[in-house]
Amino acid sequence: MKKSIGFCEFTDAFTNMDRRENFSYNGLKALYEYFEQYEEDTGAEIELDVIAICCDFSEYSDVKETYAIYQDDWEEIGEDEEEREEKAKEYLQENTTVIEFE
Repeated sequence: MKKSIGFCEFTDAFTNMDRRENFSYNGLKALYEYFEQYEEDTGAEIELDVIAICCDFSEYSDVKETYAIYQDDWEEIGEDEEEREEKAKEYLQENTTVIEFE
């Protein structure tokens, strides 16, 4: 038996599992929209598993911080900050799931 949930129930699930601090409000909104779009695109239903989401997804404040998790040669990927950021985004998009939001 499946139950569709809205964004408020989604965020409440994180609060109830004491995992609300894992993501910002905007991060949770981006995740919720990502999962909604995934279900729409694939026709597959997703079971809400807060612990699994917290294990599979992390929120980072900038590309440099995120890239450092995967590679430590920030200086070697470009001449200037803008070029480094673009190359880092490309690397992350090829090797992880990237959900961008403001």
